Order: sequence, then structure tokens, then C-alpha cells
Amino acid sequence: MHKTFNTTGLCIPEKNYMADISSRIDAIITEYIQAGKYFTINCGRQYGKTTTLYMLEQRIQDRYLVIPLSFEACDELFVSLYTLSAGLVRKIGRVLRAQKVSQALLDDWYQPISEQFPLDDLGERITCLCGSAGQEIILIIDEVDKSSDNQIFLSFLGLLRNKYLERMKGTDRTFQSVILAGVYDIKNLKVKLRPGEESKYNSPWNIAADFTISMDLLPEDISVMLAEYEKDHRTGMDIGQISRQIYEYTSGYPYLVSRLCQIADERLAGTEDFPDRQSVWTHRGIVAAELLLRKEPNTLFDDMIKKLAEYPKLRQMIQNILFRGSVYPFERDNDLISLGITFAFLKERNGIVAVKNRIFETKLYDLFLSEIYTDSTNGSIDPTVRSQYIVDGFLQMNLVMEKFYQHFTEIYGDRDWKFLENEGRKIFLMYLKPIINGTGNYYIEAQTRDMRRTDIIVDYRGKQFVIELKIWHGSEYHKRGEKQLFEYLDYYGVDNGYLLSFNFNKNKKTGVQEITQGGKRILEVVV
Repeated sequence: MHKTFNTTGLCIPEKNYMADISSRIDAIITEYIQAGKYFTINCGRQYGKTTTLYMLEQRIQDRYLVIPLSFEACDELFVSLYTLSAGLVRKIGRVLRAQKVSQALLDDWYQPISEQFPLDDLGERITCLCGSAGQEIILIIDEVDKSSDNQIFLSFLGLLRNKYLERMKGTDRTFQSVILAGVYDIKNLKVKLRPGEESKYNSPWNIAADFTISMDLLPEDISVMLAEYEKDHRTGMDIGQISRQIYEYTSGYPYLVSRLCQIADERLAGTEDFPDRQSVWTHRGIVAAELLLRKEPNTLFDDMIKKLAEYPKLRQMIQNILFRGSVYPFERDNDLISLGITFAFLKERNGIVAVKNRIFETKLYDLFLSEIYTDSTNGSIDPTVRSQYIVDGFLQMNLVMEKFYQHFTEIYGDRDWKFLENEGRKIFLMYLKPIINGTGNYYIEAQTRDMRRTDIIVDYRGKQFVIELKIWHGSEYHKRGEKQLFEYLDYYGVDNGYLLSFNFNKNKKTGVQEITQGGKRILEVVV
């Protein structure tokens, strides 16, 4: 069977190239299921939850009776306690029949639900099932937060909680383990019980164990997928290097990992720039795949844009991080930070809040810059003169920097320095992006970004350019910045670098100059 990369729905090992998540499955089994824990798996959209649950089910079905459910498109269940109880009897009954349990067990399970005490009746049914099945039962519910904003859902959680506590006391029989999966953390559910009522924390799911297993894919997990692909296609790729490059772009976000590989395999191979698979599975090929990924419409980006529109404070926080280098100490109990973590837009890096991955970060830069372009012509360049920066298909970065000096001086030379200190990064990116758009990539080196300094890496047709943006804070600080940039040139393996300094001193000396050291050259622009 010809395998493919898959980014829609469930991944099947026999049909799809997949990253290695076996260690994650092992940890879930030993640390949670065998220990009889109830827990939630909550992470962002398209984070591999459904595939993880499927792989888990395949691994444990020989030892346990597994009941997998989903609350996707199940609004009718949550009309009343009776519809919930009767609906779950129907759903679980179908699974039991497929599991080929005895007819006697099915007959007992399908007895009519009491309309007067439906939830109590459902609880009794669960007790009988767990006592008669002959093996321990695992209940898995995917998309559990689809109907999590009403009292009926809370009543269902309360039933599971009560039976769990009674089991701990030895007075009831119930599921060995319950796994609830969704985007929102059901353990800290914030609900609104009646229209117009203020939202409040009110979840009975405080019995859930903390789920500490990362759902991110590591480079070694990605390598397993690429090794399987390489076995089939023999491209000669450097699996370790390509795996690390994909991880650097995605930080292991499962959908983005698979989509990068899918684009490389299905959309780039056979094109004029990449005539065969051998040419695609290179550093340049993955750069091109990342550019296509950011340009395409997809449900993940659509959801991100929608969520930022719904939560303007979260949007402003991200803008401050990207354009101003603002630092927010990481505190998960902060509602805004918690929301960004829930949606998988943000993460913690060295104790501060950071954007989740490089692809999200650059996509957000693109989005915010595009909005600025539509509101103002300042900072954009005349498209008719764009060609002057591209000679024989290659980017003339020296000219870009020199022309930016002229552009900045003409348009912003008399602006208030405090404005420029906050907006300098944005102004440069607004100038750069139309020049490289459609052919080149750029990203911000997250490890060096702060309010004083930013490193921008530009990839254009296989050539990298390192540009440091910094605010002038004295000669000594400036000299250290030059030294750091020379070290960065060694790291990236390039001979030429660019330093853009924003100097707001009254007696500042502006202009363009070259600095050389150890055979390497820096073109410095001071504005």
C-alpha cells in the first residue's frame, strides 16, 4: 500500500507516514491507565489528540474493554438529563455490540432508562456493566468540551466523579480509567449556567490527575517518520538535519509537522524549482514548503484569526511581544496567558511568555503587517521599483539596507523618538516584506529578541541573510552588539551580516558603513 502524509482527521499507521508517539502511549498506559486514574488531555486544535486516542485504544484493547466515544455533533444529548442518559446508553451499547460482548450483558444494558431518575439509573447501569464485563473498562471521550457550557454536562461529570470516589472507598464498581480529550481544560471549567449570568469556575472534575505528558513531537519522533518515507523513496535526505529543521519551524506541533512534509512531497516535488524528490528534501526545499504553508488557507490559521478577533486583549499581548519585544512573566493562572496556552498560541520559554512556534509567529507578523498596509501607505514600497532589489533572481540585501536608510530618513526623520523606539521593528519589516514576498522567507530569532535587540533571518532562494536590529544604548553596548553579530555569522555559516541601529541621541551620527573582522563583513546602517 502506498503511504501518504495525512493532515485531515485520523492518522492510520498502515496508511500514513507518522511520527513515533510510542513512548507517549507507553507513558499514558503505565502512569495513568494502569494506575486507575481519571484525566484530561487538553491541547490546541489539530494537535494529534484523536490519533493519540486511536493508537492508545489499539494498544490496550487486548487487556481492557475500551469504550471510545466522541461528543462531536452531539448537542441533542444535552437537552435534558434523560436525553443524556438515554443517548449514552445507545452510544455505549453500539460499542459493546461491536466488541461482541454477551447477549445477556447487552440485554441488561439496554433496559429502559427511568424518566424520573435518569442519571441515577445510568449510574446503576454502569455499575452492573463494570461488574459483569469480566474485565476492566476504559471510557474515552473525545471532543468532550463541545457541550461543556451547561449544567447537564456538569451533572454528567458529577456522576463520574461520585462513582470514582465510591470506587476508592470500595462501595461501587465503575470504569478503571476515564479519559476526556478536548481543547479546554475540563478540570478548570469556566461556565455560564444561565443567560446573562457571569461566568464562574464550577467543575466537579477535580478528581482528574494532572496530565504532564507532552503532546509535542521531538526531532527524534519526526526522524522515525522521515526514515519510513526515506525507505520507500530513497531521496538521500539528511534525516537528522531535516528533522531538526522541521522542529525549528514547528516546535513539534503535530499538524504543522505533517503539513510541511505533505507540501514538500505532494506540491513541491516535480516543480520547476524542485524537479524531483531528491531536490525537495533539502534545507531549501523545507524553506519553500514553509512559505507555501503560511500562504495557504487552512482551518488552523482560520481558527487562530477567529480567536484573536474574539479576544482583543490576547491579540494585543501578542502584538506587543512581536513588535515591541515586551516581556510578560509566565503565570498560568493569569486568564489571558492561560487562554493563549489553551489555544496553543503561546508557551513558556525561560520563565516568560512566547509565541508557540516559528510558523505561528511569522504568520502573525504577516497578518498584523498586512492590516497595517491596508490602513496606511507609510512603510510600504512602490511595487514598480521592487525589481531593483532582485538581480538575476537573487536578493541584493546591501541595496535593501541602503535604501531603507533613505526611506526611514525621509518619512520618519522628524517623528518623536519614543514612537520610533516602539515602532522601529515594525517599520523595517513593513519595508522588507514586500521585497521578499512570494519568494523569500523571514523569521525572528526568538532567543535574542527583547526590547533592545532583534535578529531577523531572511532565506531567499537558498541564501541566508542575518540582520540585527538594535536600539542604541551607548558605545560599549554597541560594540558588544557588533561582536555578537560576528559570532552569529559564524553560527549561520555566512560571511556577511547587517546591523540596523536606531539611535535616538540628539547628537547622533547616522549613515551607512562597513565593519570587517576575521574575513567577515557587517554592513551597519544607523538611523
